Amino acid sequence: MFTSRKKIHKDKDAEPTEFEESVAQAIFDLENTNQELKSDLKDLYINSAIQVDVAGTGKKSVVIHVPYRLRKAYRKIHVRLVRELEKKFSGRDVILIATRRIVRPPKKGSAIQRPRTRTLTGVHEAVLEDVVSPAEIVGKRIRYRHDGSKIMKVFLDPKERNNTEYKLESFSAVYRTLSGKDVVFEYPITDA
Repeated sequence: MFTSRKKIHKDKDAEPTEFEESVAQAIFDLENTNQELKSDLKDLYINSAIQVDVAGTGKKSVVIHVPYRLRKAYRKIHVRLVRELEKKFSGRDVILIATRRIVRPPKKGSAIQRPRTRTLTGVHEAVLEDVVSPAEIVGKRIRYRHDGSKIMKVFLDPKERNNTEYKLESFSAVYRTLSGKDVVFEYPITDA
């Protein structure tokens, strides 16, 4: 009756892939074995999961898409859940991202306005915040090169340096996969 299929709900009743089922099974196992996460994971589920290759390191990252309306519940248990899932998927970084939808611009003369959170820029900004979570973004710089290419530098809060420093390459690879934009993550240099 209660299986890992309860932990994954795909759009339009699509069949989950083998990897998505393994992620759902891992979350289901955590709910049954981990007492501190049991009550928090009871009503939570995921939309999809993918693996992203991290260029240059040969590592892989696990990107788990959670429903937008459950993002606050996942945010409460984010650190503990990611720690436990990284133990299950040894050698891989786990990143939780809320599923957001980009709505195309309204037609000329239309009275309907789209919310700012549904624009391409708004969704990409929110995905960037989700990728680096639980760290906070303290600054951004966009560097334009002579050949027309852009590189965005994102400065993260130094307080979370111990928890996120080993994941910086994964953050860049995941954001490049999801948005197509190149990002470099750094910590601001502080004068002591």
